[in-house]
Amino acid sequence: MDTRPSAFLVAEDDEDDYLLTLEALKDTGVPNAVHWVRDGEALMDFLGRGETVDPPIGLIILDLNMPRKDGREALREIKCHPLHRRILVIVLTTSQAESDIAQSYDLGVNSFIRKPGRFSELVEVFRELSHYWFKTVTLPQ
Repeated sequence: MDTRPSAFLVAEDDEDDYLLTLEALKDTGVPNAVHWVRDGEALMDFLGRGETVDPPIGLIILDLNMPRKDGREALREIKCHPLHRRILVIVLTTSQAESDIAQSYDLGVNSFIRKPGRFSELVEVFRELSHYWFKTVTLPQ
């Protein structure tokens, strides 16, 4: 059974980081459509239009430190919303703060990952995530 999410949404304010993430996803062979928003407000607006997005969003790659509404606030809203709370959310951030890790898991994040320093390491992170989330675990339909 193929349990891969239909589309990804990357919430990242830094365009270079987004482009690296996109390239790393391509290098791992993940065939999913990828959408991009630059802040938490745009993320929530995008999800609010979710019923018109085809294919639907199944995974969010979330930066914590974004303008207007940060990733923590957006994560809280996503996990409290009955239509969005099952979306996989992976925090990908430069934060080294233990409080960010604890708070993210308290808010319901599925995985917390510190951004690696090298592109090859980022590709390996996405390769491992892809294997775990899309081949190992069973996700709700």
